[in-house]
Amino acid sequence: MRISGTKTDPNLLNSLALAYMGDAVIEVYVRQAIISMSGVTKPHALHVQAVDYVSAKSQSRFLHELMDEEFLTEDELTIVRRGRNAKSHSVPRNTDVQTYNFSTGFEALIGALFFNDEQERIDEIMEKMFVNHPVEGSGH
Repeated sequence: MRISGTKTDPNLLNSLALAYMGDAVIEVYVRQAIISMSGVTKPHALHVQAVDYVSAKSQSRFLHELMDEEFLTEDELTIVRRGRNAKSHSVPRNTDVQTYNFSTGFEALIGALFFNDEQERIDEIMEKMFVNHPVEGSGH
């Protein structure tokens, strides 16, 4: 999805702006997957399932899985490091700084891929997330 006529160079954005966009992209994928695969329709139950994917702990864990499996390219790892090292000056109260930083790195990666129009790569990464961590009720 893109607003017609707009092009944003992710190299000109700071990592927190990339993470902001990445967070929104991830949220859409997660919501679509949960609605499509779980059979859940009540908003509160949808939210509870979504937290399993969008929390800093979940994103950090998944990023580490991708890195351990050498799934990411060197360029992608550079974006992750840039995002991980960004100074946000705030950390959610339910996680530690290191976990939050890795989560920000993952979100920055997805944001950079979005702005680079690398939809297929986002699809691959998000599909891997749902293969590694199936949606409850999806039958996987």
